[in-house]
Amino acid sequence: MVSSPPGRVPPDPPELTVFYDGGCPLCTKEIAFYERCSGADRIRWVDVSLATEPDVAEGLSRDQAIRRFHVQHPDGQVTSGGRAFAELWAALPGLAMIGRVCRRGPLAVALDIAYQAFLPFRPWLQRIARRRGRAAMTKMCEQRNRLP
Repeated sequence: MVSSPPGRVPPDPPELTVFYDGGCPLCTKEIAFYERCSGADRIRWVDVSLATEPDVAEGLSRDQAIRRFHVQHPDGQVTSGGRAFAELWAALPGLAMIGRVCRRGPLAVALDIAYQAFLPFRPWLQRIARRRGRAAMTKMCEQRNRLP
């Protein structure tokens, strides 16, 4: 399933296609931030947790796209991991300088290493985010149901 920020339809072809795990509360929050950035309307956002196989890039399975962050350029080139984040940042004007710096040389390698180090902790962090999300939602509902 493709999502786009409200009122925004990406060009055809989009400047970048982002494949993200919409079933991950951390990923969803981060993508929501990027979708609010200037330039997000030039990006196609694909929630691979809801996608069918054709919505995923050629040679990239839905399972691979859920386990690791990926972006695809208009020429079909797919980038994953920390470098994919640098490509996304480079496509957003407010983050473009950071993205251009981070997608090259030693910083690109460091970003990939940091992303790889994060992946084993992702399930644990997801559980925490889900619990906090449920707790926050419960508190909000309780506050709305109180009589003045």
